[in-house]
Amino acid sequence: MSFENWAAFAAASTVLLIIPGPTILLVVSYALGQGWRTALPMSVGVALGDFTAMTLSMLGIGALLAASATVFTILKLIGACYLIYLGVKLFRAGGALKAEPRTDAVSAAKMMAHAWLVTALNPKSITFFVAFLPQFLNREADFWAQMLIFEATFLALAFANAFGYALIAARARNVVRNPKAIRIFNRTGGTLLVGAGIATVAMRSGN
Repeated sequence: MSFENWAAFAAASTVLLIIPGPTILLVVSYALGQGWRTALPMSVGVALGDFTAMTLSMLGIGALLAASATVFTILKLIGACYLIYLGVKLFRAGGALKAEPRTDAVSAAKMMAHAWLVTALNPKSITFFVAFLPQFLNREADFWAQMLIFEATFLALAFANAFGYALIAARARNVVRNPKAIRIFNRTGGTLLVGAGIATVAMRSGN
C-alpha cells in the first residue's frame, strides 16, 4: 500500500467521522447529561462497535474479492453510487443536532456497552463500510494487510473523534447545539461524499 493511498483513506475517514451520526448523537447525549467522565467509556464503546462492523464488512469484501474481479468492480461502482446518495442526503439535512441530555445514572461499563451495541448493530454501518472500504483497496496487493491497516487507522480516528465530541459537549455545549455549525458540517461532508463517489465512477469509466 502506498502512503498516498493510506493518506487519502485517513483524510476521507476523518471527514466522514466528524459528520454527526447516530453514534455521535448518543455520545453527545451522555456527555450533555453527565459531563466529561463519559468521554473514555463512550469512545471505547464506539471503537469496539466500529471494529465489529468493519470486521464483518471485511469478511464479506474478502469473499467477493476472491470470487471474481468483475464482481468486485461492480461492488466498487455500487459503493460509489451509495456514497453519492449519502452525500446528497447529508447535504439536504437540517442544521439541528437532536441530542437530548441523558441523566440516567449508569456505570462506565454500561455506557461502553451501549455505545458498542448502537454502533455495531446499526445495519447502515456495515453497508457503509462495504461501500467505503473498496474504494481504497488495491486488488494487486495483499488484501488482509491492507484491511488491517485501514481498520487500525479508522478505529484510532473513531476513538479520537468520539472522545473529542464528548469533551466538547461536556465543556462547550453551545457548539454542538449551534445549527449553523451543524449545517456547515453537513453540507461540507455531503459535498465531499458526492465528489468522492463521482471521482470513483469517473476513474472506473476511464479504465
